[in-house]
Amino acid sequence: MNYPISVCIIAKNEEKHIENCLAAIRSHTTDDAILEIVVVDTGSTDRTKEIAAKYADKILDFTWVNDFSAARNFSLAQASHDYVLILDCDEIMVSVDWKDIFHSIEQHKDGVGLIARNNHYTSNQTDTVYQDRVERLFNRTFYHYESPIHEQVTHNHTGMRYVSYPIPLLTDHAGYTGTPEELLEKVNRNNALLFQELEKDKENPYLYFQIGQSYNMIYDYENSYQYYQKALAYDVDPNQEWVQMMIVAYANAMLHTHRQEEALLLESVYDAFADTADFLCIMGRIYLANEQYLKAMMEFLKALHCPVARETGTNSFIPSYNIGLINEMMGDIPTALTHYRNCGDFPMALEKITELESAR
Repeated sequence: MNYPISVCIIAKNEEKHIENCLAAIRSHTTDDAILEIVVVDTGSTDRTKEIAAKYADKILDFTWVNDFSAARNFSLAQASHDYVLILDCDEIMVSVDWKDIFHSIEQHKDGVGLIARNNHYTSNQTDTVYQDRVERLFNRTFYHYESPIHEQVTHNHTGMRYVSYPIPLLTDHAGYTGTPEELLEKVNRNNALLFQELEKDKENPYLYFQIGQSYNMIYDYENSYQYYQKALAYDVDPNQEWVQMMIVAYANAMLHTHRQEEALLLESVYDAFADTADFLCIMGRIYLANEQYLKAMMEFLKALHCPVARETGTNSFIPSYNIGLINEMMGDIPTALTHYRNCGDFPMALEKITELESAR
């Protein structure tokens, strides 16, 4: 059975992104997949609505009230179909298998579908990707959104638990890219709402995590460290994806703020997180910063053979580069060059190859 789907999007001054977003949705509309596009504009002063008019079935205005959930819920109410897919303007639909999605809906009619999302940003002097899964497909008669910022899908029956299931839909997300000015504006907007929420709910570790994420986006590692630490003071579940993301970001913030000795305390939670190359790599960097070279080498070797890697390169060129670096520090230049060459076009490795070959 096929299910008509309303794609619901909220927008404000998104002329930079919205055409790519909407054009991609239309390119994935087929005879099997009836897609309605609903765009809710929250006060654009640029060409957002003009561009959206070329693709959207409905464009509606909503007065911004400093609440993303309120805007989301308005968009759900305007949808013609009960099954809704939520996207942001800075997300581009890359691939989708509607047949499998409809089959998944049949199996989980009151569940919430998780799309895969490639988050693009800059790390280690190169464009990189961190993939996560986010709840975006559901029957609007069962769910609504709550929280003014980083809004959460919530069952209409208070306390009712639901099943989340992966669906074969991949997007590219550009929300962590942009000029320093654009990112700072986004961080200031988000944190203003997050701090308001924190006043109401001071014991919520997820809010501390999101504030840390905001500061991390603009490389303010001191503040990100402080807020990650506040979140980790609570009894958080290491199986949650946001907790796994946070532990790596927390370690990275410690290294950037010269707290490498303190970072060794993460050995106490090693077993809870050591199933991803991302964590193995950050542990390798912690040992490297503390001049524990053999321990560092072991972590990078483990990362190379780890099948789960959320950030691009954490089970390939990043550990290879660091293994090369350790060998170079130990004076084994041929072995170092071998590992640097295994890094492909990773800029930091290419610089090392040029440096070492020119010194011969």
